Amino acid sequence: MHYYRYSNPEISCWYKYLLFSYNIIFWLAGVAFLAAGLWAWSEKGVLSDLTKVTRLHGFDPVVLVLVVGGVMFVLGFTGCVGALRENICLLKFFCGAIVLIFTLELAAAVLAFLFQDWVRDRFKEFFENNIKSYRDDIDLQNLIDSLQKINHCCGAQGPDDWDLNIYFNCSTESKSREKCGVPFSCCVPDPAQKVVNTQCGYDIRAQKKNQWDNLIFTKGCIPALEAWLPRNIYIVAGAFIAISLLQIFGIFLARSLISDIEVVKAGHLF
Repeated sequence: MHYYRYSNPEISCWYKYLLFSYNIIFWLAGVAFLAAGLWAWSEKGVLSDLTKVTRLHGFDPVVLVLVVGGVMFVLGFTGCVGALRENICLLKFFCGAIVLIFTLELAAAVLAFLFQDWVRDRFKEFFENNIKSYRDDIDLQNLIDSLQKINHCCGAQGPDDWDLNIYFNCSTESKSREKCGVPFSCCVPDPAQKVVNTQCGYDIRAQKKNQWDNLIFTKGCIPALEAWLPRNIYIVAGAFIAISLLQIFGIFLARSLISDIEVVKAGHLF
């Protein structure tokens, strides 16, 4: 007489440890983001006085770093623990969160394409509000300076937008030394200068506009970004596809591991 031995269902080690490796990277990145954000806040004295966060009228880049770091930390942690402990609840939370993020990203991309004028107006308002707060936060200041230097632009629609800032305003009531000027990041770089001249934008807008072209960037950052996007559409599309594939891969691993766990648990009932 022959006896047949049926193999018991097993949880795939490939899915389990691939998902763990996938998430440990995000968890460590989340820890790094949170550490960097908290260090930046401690340098600005925010941790000793949290009301400073509410007093800032512009955008604090550190908040974005902390939010992204927090999301990555939570998702990485639930994915790692869920994979190692074979916990269906944690894995379903991880999978659902990734699906939600992916859906929101896709919806945002579609809506941004369909309502380009609305997005442009909102971004203009956002940029102008941050111009007003340029001197209020060092991280915001560095972000605007980097944006202007990289894109060779000045202001939202042009250099005159810096009239919105009390330090660069051309009004007669202003006593600022930067009156009627622009930040140094608006200046056309001089190849002969090895040291950055942070006073190059002083009194620029007090001169005639036909003299600006040789001294500062006259294109606004919104038109500059609008011109940049079509030239780099393949890079943007490639980055979006790469991020989407990573998320889909994470969803696939989580769903596969959940299915294996459910099959094994169902097998133990018989």
